[in-house]
Amino acid sequence: MALPDLASRPKTPESADQARIPYRHPQPKESPPEIVIPSVIPEDDRVWVPQQPNVWFRPLCLSATRGYWVNLLKVRKSGVLSRHRHPQPVHGYVLKGSWRYLEHDWVAQEGGYVYEAPGETHTLVVDAHVEEMITLFQVNGAMIYVDPDGAVMGYEDVFTKIDLCRRHYAEAGLGADFVDQFIR
Repeated sequence: MALPDLASRPKTPESADQARIPYRHPQPKESPPEIVIPSVIPEDDRVWVPQQPNVWFRPLCLSATRGYWVNLLKVRKSGVLSRHRHPQPVHGYVLKGSWRYLEHDWVAQEGGYVYEAPGETHTLVVDAHVEEMITLFQVNGAMIYVDPDGAVMGYEDVFTKIDLCRRHYAEAGLGADFVDQFIR
């Protein structure tokens, strides 16, 4: 079946009444359900998973089938968080506060978007004047933690994130399976 050329598609191919009719056929059975989170900043602080003192993440999507994760990173301390690199691109959107990398002269500020190229090594810093930083990150592949000379010190991937969530949610009283709603 040939797909229509969308560039030549008429702007109004159907009547207004037809446009409001939902798709009539079943969705692919292999397609997992959507994840709909009405408020990404949770009211229940137990949803935030501690990563280190004064650093938490809140999972939004943990894609075990594609090897990426989307989360909020919340930081309530100043200083160096980590030096790391990614084998795949990373996207970030700053919801609150600001942060920067020691290797660059820009600052990621509230309302700003950051694209991180694969392979780059950078050192994430939250400056002393920032009371709280919250950034939405989509991390593809892994975070590889390194020393100043690039020697590998550890890593995180979607599976280590899932394991960390399971342990935390079990200990926090939400149940280890609380994380399942975010896994695709």
